[in-house]
Amino acid sequence: MAQDNQYLLDNRQVEAGTRFDALSALFDASTFRHFEAVGIDAGWRCWEVGAGGPTVPAWLAARVGTGGKVLATDIDVSWTGTAAARGVEVLRHDVALDAPPAGPFDLVHARLVLVHVADRATALRSMVQALRPGGWLLIEDADPALQPLICPDEYGPEQELANRLRRGFRQLLQERGADLAYGRKLPRLLREAGLAEVEADAYFPVTSPACDVLEAATVRQVRDKLIAAGLATDEEIERHLAAVASGRLDLTTAPMISAWGRRPFDEGR
Repeated sequence: MAQDNQYLLDNRQVEAGTRFDALSALFDASTFRHFEAVGIDAGWRCWEVGAGGPTVPAWLAARVGTGGKVLATDIDVSWTGTAAARGVEVLRHDVALDAPPAGPFDLVHARLVLVHVADRATALRSMVQALRPGGWLLIEDADPALQPLICPDEYGPEQELANRLRRGFRQLLQERGADLAYGRKLPRLLREAGLAEVEADAYFPVTSPACDVLEAATVRQVRDKLIAAGLATDEEIERHLAAVASGRLDLTTAPMISAWGRRPFDEGR
């Protein structure tokens, strides 16, 4: 996952690995379904942007085989390194500041990246430029404003506290430049970037043990910032973490909007 100096969920924190594992458990199956839909095959050249953890680039490497190439980039590649042992090239790279890596690519993919990047437009252009004619771009990003609750069934004080802490977390994200309504814009942005055959869908779990793991790791990562901003007390956070550990909150996530499109073959004619 990409980050900059304002990024709230620092990859260097110990909880980052737990978050990557939980995000993989929640969203990898949906991501891989979209890879299958665009027809990824042996020999493809793929760029995984803001890779974060190793599971997605490793899956791509297994699919494209020795005749293909998978490049995994991130500002902080400390959690991506294990993918290198599975035939993945790992490169430190800022998609909004650095020139696109040498391509062209048959597939460029980013998940939960652009919502956090300050210069999203530049990053998106960079990914489009890296595609070969006929290549696919798949962008997957959250839309917290579309469904803002972490406990949709707010039937008691524990659920109300969870939703209040989630509002505080999203306030911190917004203050650092995150676009909490970005996911819904992706189909339009891909069309405006010149891509064809644009489609999109949305996915989010209603409840899952991985949601509990993700929430606990996220809250631990940002607890000091929540307290410093007056958005929660230490006692409230401890009470919330205990409720999460109990498994009775039916936690969800923001909807993940997946949008994909193809660089035209006859571009520029």
